[in-house]
Amino acid sequence: MKLSFKFVSRLFALAMFSLIQSICSVGIVSAQTPPQTQSSQRNRIVFQVSEADPAKWNLTLNNVKNVQDDLGVKNVDIEIVAYGPGLAMLKLDSVVSNKIGDAIASGVSVLACENTMKVQKLTRDDMASKLGYVPAGVVQLMTRQQQGWAYIRP
Repeated sequence: MKLSFKFVSRLFALAMFSLIQSICSVGIVSAQTPPQTQSSQRNRIVFQVSEADPAKWNLTLNNVKNVQDDLGVKNVDIEIVAYGPGLAMLKLDSVVSNKIGDAIASGVSVLACENTMKVQKLTRDDMASKLGYVPAGVVQLMTRQQQGWAYIRP
């Protein structure tokens, strides 16, 4: 049985049309399907601040507030880890100390790197009240990322 070129071409075109239609319909279905959420998983986010720039700290604190407003304070764990030059903004006399205090009051953990404190010859008495402390800020960031926390560096 000999098939004509015209018949084979039409058969090929029909097969290609069916394949394309299948691909498109799968794409449409998946585009309309909402993403699966892990409702049992709590939202967790860690912010890094390693600059002594009040504008950078204000940006970070505004981002934190926006996350809390959007997700709800009770639905998200937030940490801000400060090390290096960024630690300067956690001192008692910092220009952003009031906003940092507000963040802590809203449930945000603001953590100071003790390695940086040693290098800068700072004690806890030099720092804003109610801060948390970690031995090494970079290690804290690494650990949180390994635990699945979202990482943001504004």
